[in-house]
Amino acid sequence: MSKHSAVRKPALEHELLRDPRLGFEPAGSSSVRCLQHGVPWPFDCWHYHDEFELQCINRTSGDAFVGNHIGHFEPGYVALVGGRLPHTWISHDVPPEGVPNRSMVIHFRDEPLRKGVDLFPELETVLPMLDRARLGIEFFGIGDIVRERFVRVQKQEGMARLSEFIGLLHELANWSDWRQISSNAEPTDEDPTANTRMRRVLDHLHAHLAEELSLPAVSAIANMAESSFSRYFHKHMGSTFTDFVTRLRITKACEMLQVSDRLVSEICYEVGFANLANFNRRFLQLKGMTPSAYRQQAQGRFGLRSAHNTPLAA
Repeated sequence: MSKHSAVRKPALEHELLRDPRLGFEPAGSSSVRCLQHGVPWPFDCWHYHDEFELQCINRTSGDAFVGNHIGHFEPGYVALVGGRLPHTWISHDVPPEGVPNRSMVIHFRDEPLRKGVDLFPELETVLPMLDRARLGIEFFGIGDIVRERFVRVQKQEGMARLSEFIGLLHELANWSDWRQISSNAEPTDEDPTANTRMRRVLDHLHAHLAEELSLPAVSAIANMAESSFSRYFHKHMGSTFTDFVTRLRITKACEMLQVSDRLVSEICYEVGFANLANFNRRFLQLKGMTPSAYRQQAQGRFGLRSAHNTPLAA
């Protein structure tokens, strides 16, 4: 896990913290607020806010945490996250000097759009997408369009900005290649002690994913008794410690299946599974297909190919 950012019990991103020096547009300047930022960045933490967020990744790759979803992002990644849905995107390939302009972000509230339907019935076409976004939506193959639209929105003010933004929503609402990315939208109550504790735990999981990750050892890192840590972890992360580690390992395996032609058996051990049979069984449970089938699907969806231009190994 990046030392500059961490996932924790979700904190409310308060308006008072949105300093223009961090890239935020002033409150009240527009109902559609644009934001560009790099990494490291102070707000790269497990958080939520009342606004919907459209996130487009320009540079770096890493882990996407949205609600109870753990996924992978890379340049061109686009997601729409509903209000109060906890989220963060943590980059893992950041050089010491950092990366400028990692993300292009738009914040907006959906209430004005819903109220606007009474006056402008054309807006009704975007409402189903906004409903789905309450659990998060990931869009595929639309990154270049969103980048271009974002620039147009950001350059405008007033009615011209709103018009460009409605055009962007129209593109997203009519895009056919998308998926729901969470099954839980409820943020938990904030706990100010959770920050450093969960940072230590998740940093350790990321650094030692290929090794044995025992509950006693990780409980000691959190400075908690095993039973207390188990309850604490489930409350904050929405799953048991064991299930979370399994999902994290499967997510890492998916990333490797997408970008390499390494044998499934090699990937199995590199992400921390002790045997191939268990890896295949858990992969099927979580992804609904075998690792080999996932790799074939990834080639079609993400346009990935073997590095040697040969059939990908199974």
